[in-house]
Amino acid sequence: MMKRGFFILIFVVGLFAGASVTPPPVHAQLSDILLAPKTLIDRAIEARSAQDIAIDNRIVVDVNAIMVEYTTLKASTEIYEQRLLVTGIFDDEALFNDFSAKVKAVEGIKELLWHVTFMSAEDQEKQKAELLDWKDVLLLNTKVGVDLIGTRGVADVNFRTAVDSFSTAYLLGRARSQNELDKAVATIEARDGVAKVVNYAIVRP
Repeated sequence: MMKRGFFILIFVVGLFAGASVTPPPVHAQLSDILLAPKTLIDRAIEARSAQDIAIDNRIVVDVNAIMVEYTTLKASTEIYEQRLLVTGIFDDEALFNDFSAKVKAVEGIKELLWHVTFMSAEDQEKQKAELLDWKDVLLLNTKVGVDLIGTRGVADVNFRTAVDSFSTAYLLGRARSQNELDKAVATIEARDGVAKVVNYAIVRP
């Protein structure tokens, strides 16, 4: 497990070494760039049918296409077996409502785990000391993912994680036993910087 984590980290370093410095059109795409190597490897080897993975990928592509329309959006998506988790912050209520409606209309979503928040720019400024910057959100989420990779007895390929600006970590996916799920949750809770964990993972041998 640790060996696979090491090569994934090397792959990420190599990715950035040759990446363009041109900024992505939306914040969400930066998350995709950071986590793409692990995501692609995981989806290639996890214990699910190719059709199920293809449906998940199509849903994420559709949602990311919606995100491209909103340059002020700080959001990310994770999906497992058509259970879609969306996190983020909007400072424009009209855009928030429009984004919500469009995501809910995406075909194939079995369950929408909605953690996108509307918060005015003024309120965000007032709570600036309590909110993570987007780069820190991405960094914390990467650390949480690496922690799972290094946890003995946890098949990290079957889990998805996300972190929001409130330092909340979300766990999505499937554990093969309650013991495995407990280990995964405990690992995330132990990560410095995580305020709380919301568990959406299920147990299925």
